[in-house]
Amino acid sequence: MRQTLLDRYIGRSVFSSTMLVLTIIFLLFLFVSFIDELRNLGRANFGLLALTKYVLLIQPRRLYEFFPTAALLGATVGLSYLAASSELVAMRAAGVSLLRIVGSVMKVGMLFVVAGLLIGEFVVPVSEDMAERGRAEALQTGFRVKGTGLWFRNAQEFINVGEVLPDHSMLRVHIYRFDDRMNLRTHGFAQRAEYAHDAWQLRQVRESRLSSTGVTTRVLASMPWTSPLTPEDMAVFTVRPEGLSALHLFRYIQHLRTNRQETGRYELALWQKLLLPFSTAVMLMLAIPFVFTQQRSGGMGQKVFLGIMLGLMFNMLHLSFGYISLLYDMSPLLGAILPPSLFLLLTLVLLRRAA
Repeated sequence: MRQTLLDRYIGRSVFSSTMLVLTIIFLLFLFVSFIDELRNLGRANFGLLALTKYVLLIQPRRLYEFFPTAALLGATVGLSYLAASSELVAMRAAGVSLLRIVGSVMKVGMLFVVAGLLIGEFVVPVSEDMAERGRAEALQTGFRVKGTGLWFRNAQEFINVGEVLPDHSMLRVHIYRFDDRMNLRTHGFAQRAEYAHDAWQLRQVRESRLSSTGVTTRVLASMPWTSPLTPEDMAVFTVRPEGLSALHLFRYIQHLRTNRQETGRYELALWQKLLLPFSTAVMLMLAIPFVFTQQRSGGMGQKVFLGIMLGLMFNMLHLSFGYISLLYDMSPLLGAILPPSLFLLLTLVLLRRAA
């Protein structure tokens, strides 16, 4: 894609402003996260170093989720600088069309779209896992589920896990195996399940076999266990779905579907992740007519304030439609695509008015 002098000039303004906005958002989230985690300071081994490490590691996910809004604010500030110095007016007077300015903004916007994809796929999953494991280890806690614990199904095998530890090993594991007629044949209980050398090893095992002649029980110090579950599957329960990569979400959804389990929450997270580039592009485009239509109605402060309001509205709709789609058993794709589609419609209307 050939870059002209106009593209570079507009792109430099939008890029520097967006980086400034991202820096401010990062520092704001850092401060809020630090204050929020102070309540755990001093518990077990959760000292100042552990707190700081955790707070820093969770920031990539928060920035990633706020990326479309940051793109809107950055583009708004960058174009507002050009508008304040009448450079946008001069461009239009020189015959530069609004569509040409849109193209210049979108060229630099591609950098942010690619950066968002890379951060979401490679940075966020690693940082989230390190953050949650480090925090759990420092607080000396694992992942517990109230009630009956975590349940999995693999064909005729049902697995119940009492607790997932920070290293993704499992405690209090019950394994129920049924025959083709769904009659219980074996029940195994292990105090701990550890993953090493691409295989699970059960520790302190008590296994009971049911047959027509009665029940036989054996106690073992350890035994191998063949299961499609992996430590990465355990990460699903120690890390939020939004913190997983699209590939991992897709694989886990397939696993849940195979075993006839609910997939809505994970499908929503997958679609929101896949649609993030589209959302970022829409918010970048929105900044252009937004700046032009506001040129005569206020200075940069007012534009930035209205940009913040639009960004917050987008995030509110993004979260609301997602939860509504799950609550009313709607398609997760619909819940993920409606907010950026509504803002795209708003952008097209404003572009037509500003042209």
